[in-house]
Amino acid sequence: MLKDVSRSALLPLLLGASIIGTNALMVKMADMPPTVSAFWRMAISSVILVGVLKMQGGWKPMSPRAWVWSIIPGIAFSIDLWMWHRSIHIVGPGISTLLANTQVFFVAVASVVFFKDRLDWRYASGVLLAFFGLWLLLGGDWDKLSGDYHWGVFLGLATGLAYAFYNVGIKKTQQISEASNLQISDMQILLIAAVISSVMLGIFGFMGGEQFAFKSVPSFAYILALAVFGHCLAWVLISRAMRLLPIAVLGLLLLFQPIVAYMLDVVLFQIETTPRQWIGILVTLVGIFAAGLKPSSK
Repeated sequence: MLKDVSRSALLPLLLGASIIGTNALMVKMADMPPTVSAFWRMAISSVILVGVLKMQGGWKPMSPRAWVWSIIPGIAFSIDLWMWHRSIHIVGPGISTLLANTQVFFVAVASVVFFKDRLDWRYASGVLLAFFGLWLLLGGDWDKLSGDYHWGVFLGLATGLAYAFYNVGIKKTQQISEASNLQISDMQILLIAAVISSVMLGIFGFMGGEQFAFKSVPSFAYILALAVFGHCLAWVLISRAMRLLPIAVLGLLLLFQPIVAYMLDVVLFQIETTPRQWIGILVTLVGIFAAGLKPSSK
């Protein structure tokens, strides 16, 4: 299916993307302020990643260049979560996840600028198909939607840009560590991003006057599941696939997330759907498949 790319990377990537597809649902079910749920998600993830990193041999020294690139994902992800968790509460888990995955546009540009990839007609046609499918899924009449809904859509789209910076930063840090034989583990890279994100989100919450206490035991349970599975497990799977897959293909295959999110949204919250929206799901999947056929890279 993929030329010069390990097929073994596809299953972990799609599994990780599927798990992340449940994240928006857990955020909504936790029923906590957006910034607070984002903070606890990253704070708990940081603790878990510290433990896992110690079991893997501990911290490895990093070059100044690797440090610079490893800081970018942390900053980007804190901004990502600040916007995305708000979008979830406004437009719902399914649509907000669809909007956040506009990251594929920005990742495609980054693949050419930073990683010297070449995007052939298959990739271009796949992107067009995928986003035509997402457009079909969104549906609705924009003029009839409320101002709050518009704001939720804009937040979701802006999340896509921040999400792309996160993916590119992780990938670039991996490449620098491999080129300089630093042998930095994926856990260490993810830990840096998680710690920076949690600190920044904590500052955002403090400045906004948020209360960081959990509302209930179920709220804590959902946030714990979000940290353990939705962040740590999912991103360990995805980061390993990152080392083997071109960044452009990675960005496109992560579109599997909104498909899972939308399906859960429909099933669990009994959202009314139309044939047009189901056609959108099919078109999106076809686009993902088409773009993954034969990516070319220098």
